[in-house]
Amino acid sequence: MEGDCLSCMKYLMFLFNFFIFLGGACLLGVGIWVIVDPTGFREIVAANPLLFTGAYIMLAMGAMLFLLGFLGCCGAIRENKCLLLFFFMFILLIFLAELSAAILAFIFRENLTREFFTKELKKHYLRNNDTDVFSSTWNSVMITFACCGVNGPEDFEAIPHLPYSSLEKATPEACCQRELQSREGVFVNKEACLRGVERFQNRQGCYTVILNSFETYVYLAGALAIGVLAIELFAMIFAMCLFRGIQ
Repeated sequence: MEGDCLSCMKYLMFLFNFFIFLGGACLLGVGIWVIVDPTGFREIVAANPLLFTGAYIMLAMGAMLFLLGFLGCCGAIRENKCLLLFFFMFILLIFLAELSAAILAFIFRENLTREFFTKELKKHYLRNNDTDVFSSTWNSVMITFACCGVNGPEDFEAIPHLPYSSLEKATPEACCQRELQSREGVFVNKEACLRGVERFQNRQGCYTVILNSFETYVYLAGALAIGVLAIELFAMIFAMCLFRGIQ
């Protein structure tokens, strides 16, 4: 009975890690294709920092899952105690890193409040200065989500306007409505927007827009994270049981 149980556990662990191996191989292949593709897709990705970073994250995740699945498969099917131990240590490190990230996110959750973002925006935002990372990032967010500031255009009242503007309170260009919500999009009426004509401005604050956009995905990500942690925990238990059962 003990031998049958050990054999069943071995093949279950092999199957489980085979799917991890396939998933890692797919991610690795897509990541490599995006980065080295000669047909021009690479230039599109390189033009967007978010996509460019995402491609490398996909590559790293794919490589990690590929290695993890390979170690698990080989350790299970060959009943190699050394590979199983290495697999267990690898999973344990990932598990502890994810657990630490979750704890840190819980501890610093107050830094994600509306008040915190408003304070930081008023303190560091330099309007259309694209050489400043903070300002450039905020401008990209406002253009992409068709929003303005954290709460609305009033967030910029205390921020000095552009030198060439004669307005006492100038609205940033990123808050102006565009026909297409991208940096290349044509303004609906830039001059009227900068003079404070509300119908040519994006009046809704980014905090509310982003919160509404990602509310569903936050719960989905939380459920996925719990599922991943549970799978990793079972993988460690299986690996140790198999390790101890191998003579």
